[in-house]
Amino acid sequence: MIVIVGGGPVGLWLAAELRLGGAEVTVLEKRPERDVHSKALTVHPRTIEILASRGIHERFLAGAIRVPTGHFGGLSSRLQFAVLDTPFPFTLVQPQARTEELLEEHAVAMGADIRRGHTVDGLVQKAESVTVRVTGPTGPYELEAAYVVGCDGVRSTVREAAGIAFPGTPATMYGWLGDVVLDDPPELGFSAAGGAGGLMVVPLPDGHHRLVGATPEDLRPEHPGELTLNELRAKVKAIAGTDFGMHSPVWLSRFGNATRQAERYRAGRVLVAGDAAHQHFPTGGVGLNVGVQDATNLGWKLAAVAQGRAPDELLDTYNRERHPVGADLLEASQAQTALMSAFTPEGQVLRAFLAKTIATVPEFSRVLAERLSGLSVAYPPDGPAHPLVGHRAPDLRFSEETLFSLLRQGRHVLLALSGSTDEALTALERDQHTPVPHGLIVHNDSLAETNRPAWSRVRAALVRPDGHIAWAQDA
Repeated sequence: MIVIVGGGPVGLWLAAELRLGGAEVTVLEKRPERDVHSKALTVHPRTIEILASRGIHERFLAGAIRVPTGHFGGLSSRLQFAVLDTPFPFTLVQPQARTEELLEEHAVAMGADIRRGHTVDGLVQKAESVTVRVTGPTGPYELEAAYVVGCDGVRSTVREAAGIAFPGTPATMYGWLGDVVLDDPPELGFSAAGGAGGLMVVPLPDGHHRLVGATPEDLRPEHPGELTLNELRAKVKAIAGTDFGMHSPVWLSRFGNATRQAERYRAGRVLVAGDAAHQHFPTGGVGLNVGVQDATNLGWKLAAVAQGRAPDELLDTYNRERHPVGADLLEASQAQTALMSAFTPEGQVLRAFLAKTIATVPEFSRVLAERLSGLSVAYPPDGPAHPLVGHRAPDLRFSEETLFSLLRQGRHVLLALSGSTDEALTALERDQHTPVPHGLIVHNDSLAETNRPAWSRVRAALVRPDGHIAWAQDA
């Protein structure tokens, strides 16, 4: 059995992925009920692709607000997602509570055991298992697990018990947010920035609006205390010249820019993912997405190891592949935080310069959009390999299928694009020097699209369950 500590989006998605791979899973969540306050609102294109590769994306598309642009550091020039190579050139605005509800429904349907109101007090790692100490609604008990994954946030009990260091820097500023009713809301995508501060306004599906921002007064390491509606109104007026008729707040909060990353994502039989692995200022709304992508990378690997289909060493590739992604996340977040807090005249000139560059240099804008959306993530191969290896595979179209539909079973997919299954299997076994993956799906068909130069000479390709290319061969 595998125990996941933390029943947020990352833990729930990992549970479903492990069940898809045949592993027994128990999720322990200390909250008796789902948190009604939604820290995360944004579901980025790559995450929607992952949901589509499991056949559940329509549930997320229904009812969410689609936004065809993104921002970098709150700059006035928006990043256009229409130029991205994805069937989903937009972000979804959806409260985290709804995202969790949908992910929990999916995990339960897959057979995961989800226990709410169960707090993990500690764990003891042994050679063949991990003993997890738990306090549940009826008292303390212990669980014996083959592996434990901490998806329990920045104050992770699992990470601390495993002795995984969490180095970084403390908060030097505090942003604020308010979920309120606006009688006179601005247009979609509104943002404002100047010497008085920066502000973004995002509509929520339930009719509320989220106001997020920071002012020069917020650039201090001490926590300013609880945010009040009057303080929020004053800050918004100072930045935008109006409070948009705000009233009836349902949530007021502050958040700091403390930045930390787990020194390693694995310590023996204990692993960490999501906020337990990386903490950052929530610029661009990428945190939930990177966490879900952590879980997608780990899920098929951990299931294969737990089921005895792969050696334990496969789990080391989780840290090798995802730790650099976390470091990249922190770098981008810190860069955007610097821009969002650039309230000096010189800082405003820098913001204007970068905004102009985004608006006039399409390639620069595209690179930022690919990075923000998660579509640019690639895992470097260990040695010489085909140029496609490590990159995310797009939703390739065949005569009757698409790649994402072929990935729904959570298995490796071998694309025999030359029309010969035997040729593709022979080449794979020869080049990989290993048996073909368990439960391999072989799809013998040529591409039904001609506008992909990178794929024009490819005769065979092996796509991992997480949608990244493991191997490819040209003519």
